Amino acid sequence: MKKELEKAIELRNNGDYQESNKLLIKLVENDPNDAFINYQCAWSFDVLGEESRAVPYYEKAIRLGLSGKELEGALLGLGSTYRTLGEYEKSQETFLKGIKIFPNNMAIQAFYSMTLYNLNEYSAAMELLLKCLVDTTSDKDILQYRKAIDFYADKLDNVWE
Repeated sequence: MKKELEKAIELRNNGDYQESNKLLIKLVENDPNDAFINYQCAWSFDVLGEESRAVPYYEKAIRLGLSGKELEGALLGLGSTYRTLGEYEKSQETFLKGIKIFPNNMAIQAFYSMTLYNLNEYSAAMELLLKCLVDTTSDKDILQYRKAIDFYADKLDNVWE
């Protein structure tokens, strides 16, 4: 089974998403309670653009006790998938859980800012995205204005005279 799983991941990495997905579905059928295989299967549906089919595999992987980098990826994937399906409250709940467990993961926060946008929380979305930008960029022009961007991030609606 380990070799088949490695092959499925390699197929996905090489862009053969359909074959990878077929193999991962078989692996899940053979071992439905393996959190890692469920996560990989969810991911395989995501890359195929079949987000609604990915959801139950993400949910099950997390429920089965996925941990570490895999849990980090699954929470990001599930939160993003919920968002693309218009399930913004579920997306928010998932991202907040991810941010609580992985506070230093800026990708989770950037994706969460998109959910905030969809929830019409524009100021919070922009603030979070701007903070992610200044905390992660190596662009010298942005870094030159880091203090100003950081200062204004939560004051976008303020007007100074």
